[in-house]
Amino acid sequence: MVAIKNINCDAVFRKHQARKTSMHKGKIVGDCDKLVTWYKPKKCPLGLSELEFAALPPTLIVREIYYYIFIAGFRTERVSLITTLLDTTTYSTLEIVRLYGKRWDVELDFRHLKTTLGMDVLRCKTPSMVRKEIYVYLLAYNLLRSLMWSAGTTYGTPPLSLSLQGTRHHLNNFIPELLAATSKQRYLIYRTLLKVIVHKAVLHRPARSEARVRKRRPKAYPLMTKPRQELRKQLQTA
Repeated sequence: MVAIKNINCDAVFRKHQARKTSMHKGKIVGDCDKLVTWYKPKKCPLGLSELEFAALPPTLIVREIYYYIFIAGFRTERVSLITTLLDTTTYSTLEIVRLYGKRWDVELDFRHLKTTLGMDVLRCKTPSMVRKEIYVYLLAYNLLRSLMWSAGTTYGTPPLSLSLQGTRHHLNNFIPELLAATSKQRYLIYRTLLKVIVHKAVLHRPARSEARVRKRRPKAYPLMTKPRQELRKQLQTA
């Protein structure tokens, strides 16, 4: 938290379950909203050096917000948020809660990169080539997101409601026509592509949940734990 403040940034994150604070302590600034004081620990934590621990201030004022999640059929859950945004006039309680809710979009973006685009398995061997491979995935992801933004803003549809996988399929289908077309034809094809992307909107699915299972059955082979050359030698000597 102090490191974030030292670089003139703010943060919103969930309070660690090991930190126990009573809602009766602190300065109440709104409904389910208060200012609390965190004190410097007596011992240096494992993640800090002695110099970093000595540079910490003795106290730190943070803002704690808590709210409840009600889902039919599930136990009611209380969520406690910690933020450095202390101004309640500029940053209301509801806006902080909504901002933290955007965190789920970040998780979805990582899932799209790893699952939809296939970045869960990197095939390069050296660190420099692995970085380049990741950059290429990020470029492809930004290209798809820019297409979704252009399609949504052009035809009045929220870009986040469009399907990334659908946009990817449509772009792959339109690439041969875009490459073979002239400059004037390419613009018309591009406008058609945007219109097709808009028709691939994702419906609102509240409280949707899917089982984390694999559809395809894995093959009955052992995992590759040795280099191919050693495995080939074993086959030759067998």
